[in-house]
Amino acid sequence: MSLLVKICGLSTAETVLAAIKGGAAMVGFVFYPPSPRYVTAERAASLVPGVPSGVDRVGLFVDAEDAAIGAVLEQAPLDLLQLHGSEPPERVADLRQRFGLPTIKAIKLSAPDDLELAARYDGVADWLLFDAKPPRNMAGVLPGGNGLVFDWQLLAGRRFQRPWLLSGGLNAENLAEAAKTSGAMAVDVSSGVESAPGKKDPARIRAFLDVARRL
Repeated sequence: MSLLVKICGLSTAETVLAAIKGGAAMVGFVFYPPSPRYVTAERAASLVPGVPSGVDRVGLFVDAEDAAIGAVLEQAPLDLLQLHGSEPPERVADLRQRFGLPTIKAIKLSAPDDLELAARYDGVADWLLFDAKPPRNMAGVLPGGNGLVFDWQLLAGRRFQRPWLLSGGLNAENLAEAAKTSGAMAVDVSSGVESAPGKKDPARIRAFLDVARRL
């Protein structure tokens, strides 16, 4: 069975099409202004109509207020909310109920102790997403999309109530090893299919999805 793939941080019709044609199960749009992958609600509204049924449209938010999320949803229909900030479990549950959409909660990992946080969200969020925790002295750090890899062995043999995605520094070259080591059945990629920060490359998207399809 091929990996389920989410391509995150899309901002052009060309790259959305490349993700869809390549077999992505989810396409992600970033609604976090400091990110180089940020899109406005208006921009996303011009892109989501091209996403066919069966491909989930995911909106990434970072500690966003209800009004900000609602303003996006008014213009750009989404299928899932990805919460990539410090949202506590209660906030995740509240957003799911308030907007009637399933949620993906990002958990940042660098050591075994970080997995204790996952237990707080397992059963609350509909999906967990494991990303690399940046070092404290890293300059220009973002909540996600930093291109950092964590030790995939941290997830090997782990079982969760909810499905989960592996993220953090993935690309076409390391995807096979990452999936094998971690046991991931679903992955999320952003910087690994870019030619520059925020610039998705259709050829790299196709290459990543081709590897995923053959695993």
